[in-house]
Amino acid sequence: MPEQVESDGTSILVGDPQAQVTVHLYEDPRCPYCREFETTGGGPVLTKWVLRHKVKVEYTMASFLDPRLGGNGSTKAVNALRAALARGKFAEYHTVLYQNQPSEEVDGFTTARLLQLASKVKGLRNPSFDTAVKSMKYQAFVDSAEKVFAAAGHYNGHAGPGTPTAEVNGYRIPVKYSGLLYKADLFDQYLAKVISAAT
Repeated sequence: MPEQVESDGTSILVGDPQAQVTVHLYEDPRCPYCREFETTGGGPVLTKWVLRHKVKVEYTMASFLDPRLGGNGSTKAVNALRAALARGKFAEYHTVLYQNQPSEEVDGFTTARLLQLASKVKGLRNPSFDTAVKSMKYQAFVDSAEKVFAAAGHYNGHAGPGTPTAEVNGYRIPVKYSGLLYKADLFDQYLAKVISAAT
């Protein structure tokens, strides 16, 4: 799947740029609800539609859980994801990280662990990737993405929307309907209707 940083400098686009439907996701690598979405909820469904060139996905990868929970695992993981994008492996590495997410309370995305998980993605590890992960090469990207997330709304008294939050062709799925994101069949039906209306 094509991958690139959007012109805003903070969104990561995955999929056919010409796809009629855009799903914008706000996620944090340490967020257990994001893991649920990406592994057993709407994430696999979304991948199916992306592979069919019907949907493209924009990711805003936040790191707000670090200051709330302590540690820097989200920051390190977002930096590593940006490094994976430079290798054309963002989507695959993104999947691996959520499949192997440590407990939210444990700051488990260490540099060593991120490199170990990168070995699960064929062709990702090389000297430039490893150096980018170890040196936090993309710290500026991490900081910019977090600022965009924080400006995107408020949830439970905090800056930034809850994670995951999804916007489909500009429409933000309300919090009270967010259960849709965790039910693969319903999310599939929803996307099918949006795709039908857009084409």
